[in-house]
Amino acid sequence: MADVALDGPIGDRIRIYRSRRGLSQRELAGLIGRSESWLSQVERGVRTVDRFSVLVDIAQILKTDVQTLAGTRMEYAPNGDEHVDGIDAVTSALTVYPSIAPTKERTELTLDDIERQCDEAHARYQAADYVAAAKVISRLLGPVDTTARDASSEMLERALTLQHSAYIVTAKLLTKVGDAHFAWLAADRAMNAGARFNAPDLVALAAYQVTCALLELDRIDDAERVALTAAENLDDDTPRGISAQGALFLIAAVIAGRRSDRKTATERLRRAQFLANSLGEDANHGWTAFGPTNVAIHQVSVATELGDAEMAIEHAEQIDTSNLPEVLRSRRAQVHLDAAWAYTQRKNDAAAVINLMEAERVAPQIVRYNHVARDILRTLLKRERRTATPGLRALATRAGVIK
Repeated sequence: MADVALDGPIGDRIRIYRSRRGLSQRELAGLIGRSESWLSQVERGVRTVDRFSVLVDIAQILKTDVQTLAGTRMEYAPNGDEHVDGIDAVTSALTVYPSIAPTKERTELTLDDIERQCDEAHARYQAADYVAAAKVISRLLGPVDTTARDASSEMLERALTLQHSAYIVTAKLLTKVGDAHFAWLAADRAMNAGARFNAPDLVALAAYQVTCALLELDRIDDAERVALTAAENLDDDTPRGISAQGALFLIAAVIAGRRSDRKTATERLRRAQFLANSLGEDANHGWTAFGPTNVAIHQVSVATELGDAEMAIEHAEQIDTSNLPEVLRSRRAQVHLDAAWAYTQRKNDAAAVINLMEAERVAPQIVRYNHVARDILRTLLKRERRTATPGLRALATRAGVIK
């Protein structure tokens, strides 16, 4: 087999070297601790290897060197995500347990104070201001846990609701920045808070975050089971209940897309669309961002999971995000990220750069901290034609892809 074929995408090189070693996708995936569907998507160019350690493992198994497998200078090779300032403080806060503290420390914050901080953390996160969200969360978790510990019977339900809210936004942020194990821990604590006073809608919202963490860990079967079990068993026709159930069907559709199961993904999108129509507005109940426009955004995301660039572009060009609540900048930016991926697959690099720049304009931190955006930038840099993409190099520098 001629080495000239190795000039293609990283997925092509992995497939070629895997075939030379006589390994199936399932065998290689098992050796590196990933799912077969993940490796299939890498080889098809739907996703890339976003961790340098994983690339090293693959190279060792396939008896080649990392730079050959990456197909680029090490300057652009996968090296993980940018570190969000304040994340270490968030993870440290997760290790503080007021129930085992040697003294009965109390917080000076009232429930109203805690509610305002929870709302600020959610709003910062949804605006893709991850650094600010991390700062709020790191200061919030201790007081919210202490308040839930010390709450009177009259105040316990509200205290637990706020504890649930605090851990939901913590799980969201940690999943976004790639700390999936800590995200799972935070989501589990949110689940426990909701279950303590038998709030099915809050349990469902926590189940969504558990699903996201499991998906980030490439535990697709577990993620799908949690999402579908929670969605099918939620019987709550309040706006928050409808939104939680709709969000679960949307993430389940993404999972089906990752499995390349178009029929199932379409059916789950249909069920989410029915719930969005029942809700009747682009709302943000329970900080879910659920509504008709978010269903449309997920149609683009599912198309990218399926590796269908043309469909992703078609859906993205039809979306009007003007009806979304103002705070949902990350949702607006997601349309441009998915479109950038699709245009990259179609080798329309100029359109890809334009969409990445628009995503950055809408939510400045999203290109720097989103691993998909950084993967796209690396791909574009490898085949850069400066006259066609004059803004690429400056964008990649701002994102930290070029140091």
